[in-house]
Amino acid sequence: MKATWNGAVLAESDKTVEVEGNRYFPAESVNKEYLEPSINKTICSWKGECSYYDVVVNGETNKAAAWYYPNTKPEAKYIEGYVAFWKGVEVTE
Repeated sequence: MKATWNGAVLAESDKTVEVEGNRYFPAESVNKEYLEPSINKTICSWKGECSYYDVVVNGETNKAAAWYYPNTKPEAKYIEGYVAFWKGVEVTE
């Protein structure tokens, strides 16, 4: 699986996990050079607190277009630290 936006490869891995229709990439497969911490936070009832990244490529910013769970609830431990994308980020095989 590969995540791309604005011509850049944000993440690439054959070890992604699908949860609720979203592909989560292992942290080591993500190109962090394109991610900046966001102030956005949300809560999922079964996964826990979600943190976001802004995706920044070629001077353009896609606000809160990546997210992850730094400390999941027990039932979601298998995606702890994994990163998922949305808001126009293309995830393809």
